[in-house]
Amino acid sequence: MPRTGKEAMIEQFLADGITHMFGNPGTVEQGFLDTLESYPDFHYILTLQETVAAGVADGFARATGGPAVLQLHSGVGLGNGIGMMYQAKRGHTPLVVVAGESGIAYDSMDAQMAADLVAMARPVTKWATRVVDSRSLLRLLRRAVKIAMTPPRGPVFVALPMDVLDQLNDEPILATVHPSTRVLPTPGLVAEAAALLAGAERPVLVVGDGITTSGAEAELVRVAEKLGADVWYADYSDVPMPSAHPLSRGALGHMFGPVSRAAVQDADAVLIVGTYVFPEVFPDLVSPFAPGARIVHLDLDGYEIAKNHPVTLGLIADPKPTLAALADVLDRLRTPEQDAAAAGRIGRRAAEKAKAGEAPDDTLIGGFLAALAQRAPKDLMVFDEALTASPYVTRYLKPEIPGNYQVTRGGSLGVGIPGAVGMKIAHPDRTVIGFTGDGGAMYTYQAVWTAVRHEVPAVFVVCNNHRYQLLNANIDEYWKEQGIEGRPHPHSFDLGHPAIDFVALAQSLGADGVRLDKPSQIASTVERVLTTRRPLLIDLQTDDTLPT
Repeated sequence: MPRTGKEAMIEQFLADGITHMFGNPGTVEQGFLDTLESYPDFHYILTLQETVAAGVADGFARATGGPAVLQLHSGVGLGNGIGMMYQAKRGHTPLVVVAGESGIAYDSMDAQMAADLVAMARPVTKWATRVVDSRSLLRLLRRAVKIAMTPPRGPVFVALPMDVLDQLNDEPILATVHPSTRVLPTPGLVAEAAALLAGAERPVLVVGDGITTSGAEAELVRVAEKLGADVWYADYSDVPMPSAHPLSRGALGHMFGPVSRAAVQDADAVLIVGTYVFPEVFPDLVSPFAPGARIVHLDLDGYEIAKNHPVTLGLIADPKPTLAALADVLDRLRTPEQDAAAAGRIGRRAAEKAKAGEAPDDTLIGGFLAALAQRAPKDLMVFDEALTASPYVTRYLKPEIPGNYQVTRGGSLGVGIPGAVGMKIAHPDRTVIGFTGDGGAMYTYQAVWTAVRHEVPAVFVVCNNHRYQLLNANIDEYWKEQGIEGRPHPHSFDLGHPAIDFVALAQSLGADGVRLDKPSQIASTVERVLTTRRPLLIDLQTDDTLPT
């Protein structure tokens, strides 16, 4: 039965199990936003600015596995959202981004808000298109959902002219088909990969979000233990293996090539899975691998294999079944002596990790997180944009369960607060805490208002050191590299003048707020975090000049 395109669009989303749209309304979207009122099972999450909408949608998609629908307002709204869309592209978040236009009838007028939306969106999406015929609206929406969800996942964009949505549409509602990517290399290629890795005396694994997208966490642990290989994370946001595992070495970082080089330069064999190498701002321009090292790269994204550095063997395949098959072959190839050497490496890493965990910590943030860790539920969910304070977060709130811990990615600030809002919408019965810095918080502070409006009782912790501490650390490294003597950091990195009252800001947006600047406040603050039924912000003073 014919109905308008705007009605058909919502019905298509519902048929695909999509029940939320995140956005900020505008005049050229008013038709389908008005139509939403007739669909009580479809929920519009209102934000006060498009960057916030994109951040909330990103957090929701990560927490659910996606897809998530993000609505932006014409060219100006798309412009506001592009930074977060870049973040989503780098992080492989399956966002379906839609933006309204006044209508095809007005193309020749070059009128107010006219812009080539597809051209704007294309650099930060996997695919971008414009609907120009009402009879292809649902076909293109299904294509967008399919492309967003097919590895390598990522954001897509559909421009929706208002007059196309107002026309009658008789397309059938059909669930989107998601192609299976459970592909394995031929047995001969698996055997070749195993032969390259089996005899390694200094093996290293470098992994990314391709592990969690594939659900290959257990298979990764099996291969790592069989080889006794250190496991480093590159271009990741989720938990590829429990952080407490002796072989888990944590993140490589995203700034300087020598960090990644130090992790792999002594390895005689490297297995790269589900990531590109290496995701720094200032990467090595020459190969960081040792001459003669055997490099195997496994990924569903063929573009990333040998993109920057040559490899010995590249395999376009799904990590989960391929790692399982690789482990089976390694079981047959490895000698008892090699297994004993691997066990020895695991034992040494376990001892090192136990010793590091015994180091004392008398900081305020350490005390707060230690107390929180003692009482937090096992299924606590964390969105970590703490940046320079992240080592504290991961030390006490150890990332162990896939999906329960997300980190910022792509280099854009401002994801911590909206990301936590999206996670909490996806999992309303779980305790969700978003960590951010004072700099990052001010990018998207309006997300607190969205949490209040939609009764999303997430907790937000602002690690407040009154400066862009990451920039201080980076310029220290730059001065050292350039042979420049250290000096006071640039005034533009300082956020202390005037001081930002985060508690007052939270309260002005309808949330509760607490300033934590003394150890005596820790117990009561933890109590509030774990019992709040309203959005709550903690202004945690982390400046090292404060008493602890």
